[in-house]
Amino acid sequence: MSETSQTHPAEEVDTKAARLDHPSGLLYLLQHESIPILLDAILDLPPGREFNKSEFAAHAGVTRQTVGTYIGRLLEVDIVEEVPNTSPQRYRVAESDVVAELFELNSALNAAAE
Repeated sequence: MSETSQTHPAEEVDTKAARLDHPSGLLYLLQHESIPILLDAILDLPPGREFNKSEFAAHAGVTRQTVGTYIGRLLEVDIVEEVPNTSPQRYRVAESDVVAELFELNSALNAAAE
């Protein structure tokens, strides 16, 4: 028989604070409410599609400022990449392990919901 441990509410807050202070890769990426919206928009872009911040914002249904705030994070974790020698700067979905796994996770979640 398994036992459930009872934790004090203060311990739960300490654990949450520790997670936020030292986030996993997933928490690091998803700790901002706009990131899931941007990821969802990336999941339905055609392969190789280039976009600038304004185009991506319109596609995602967010402001250009929101894209400007978070595009660096998406670059940092290899979800998008800069298209060289473009002005204004253009981006595209990166061909990376992170993107491949993101699509796999999305497919698995969609299949589980059916």
